[in-house]
Amino acid sequence: MNANTSRQNAAAWEEGAQLFDRTTRDLPPGRHQFHKERMMAQIHETRQTEHTATATNGANGPTGTNGATPAKARRFRLSRPAIALPALAATVAAAVIAVVVTSGGESRPGLATGPALTTTIGVASAEGAPRLLDEIALAAADGKHPVAKPGQYIYIESKTADTFVRTVDGESSLASYALHTRQVWESPDGTKGWLIDPAVNDSSEGETLSLPDEQGNTPRATLNAPSYDYLAKLTTDPDTLLAKIYKETEGQGNTPDQQAFATIGDLLGESYPPAELVSALFKAAAKIPGVVVVDDAVDAAGRHGVAVARLDETSGQREEWIFDKKTHVYLGERIVQVNRVSGDDGLIKPGTIVFTSAIMKRAIVDGIKQTPSHSG
Repeated sequence: MNANTSRQNAAAWEEGAQLFDRTTRDLPPGRHQFHKERMMAQIHETRQTEHTATATNGANGPTGTNGATPAKARRFRLSRPAIALPALAATVAAAVIAVVVTSGGESRPGLATGPALTTTIGVASAEGAPRLLDEIALAAADGKHPVAKPGQYIYIESKTADTFVRTVDGESSLASYALHTRQVWESPDGTKGWLIDPAVNDSSEGETLSLPDEQGNTPRATLNAPSYDYLAKLTTDPDTLLAKIYKETEGQGNTPDQQAFATIGDLLGESYPPAELVSALFKAAAKIPGVVVVDDAVDAAGRHGVAVARLDETSGQREEWIFDKKTHVYLGERIVQVNRVSGDDGLIKPGTIVFTSAIMKRAIVDGIKQTPSHSG
């Protein structure tokens, strides 16, 4: 994350960073963006207030050196980091991943001890990307999705791992969560849910993702925080859909094109879009400049496939959506460090898999913590 870490109050900033890091991993599919922005806004406002107080309460009195009254701290909008937060959405939306954590101690249930996963960087080609996405869109349109009813839950089980830069007492190093199983349940309206993820939970039983949150807020569903009901109402016209994505993610990400690609990728992970919408998303992705094909990519479950990908020139990371080569079924995604970058992020060497996920099960069940094999 490329957030400015200079601070007026180190303790407040470190505490906020710990809370932010934990929050981004605890969220139900689709809501990481909302809470990420809210948490960072609170941190920013604290720093801004402290800075204003320092400037205004000196020898010149409460109005400051220029006689102006302190301005209200503006809302800080944190874009989707160049280091993808797993779309945990509500990952989801999915989204983790090379997060720089500034803390004086552990900010997660346990220190990440897994080995950093690496891969051979696959050759990317722009040739054939539109045709492949068209074939994937046709395959998606043929898929039949059962409709989730009130009282039911969308269940998604995946295998996932991530690597990130961890900073403790000013010293940065690479840390990773080893490959593990993650289970998410979400009600169609997005207000009820449950998460079981050993990289997040303090208990093996998992924890609730139900709303309202601790402040009594029930966020409105958006592209960055989608519910099943929200997705079911989205337009399936590719041009209109893409225009909506660009408009609603304006100012986020390193570039508009990369953010549009990342947003579509988040919707493919820990969510359950109708078949018509999935097809439209692929057709929309084909219209984004810079989309390429990687002939061989491997998901978190070790399944080989073909990937639709795009390189973020700022972070040097390539986001890859992986599909079965024959059926074009979506398998999962991974983010690979392709180019070397400077600063602490330079600890993530080219060939490092920053994030990887494989969708193992995606179904509708009748209750929280119920799996497809135990569904009535």
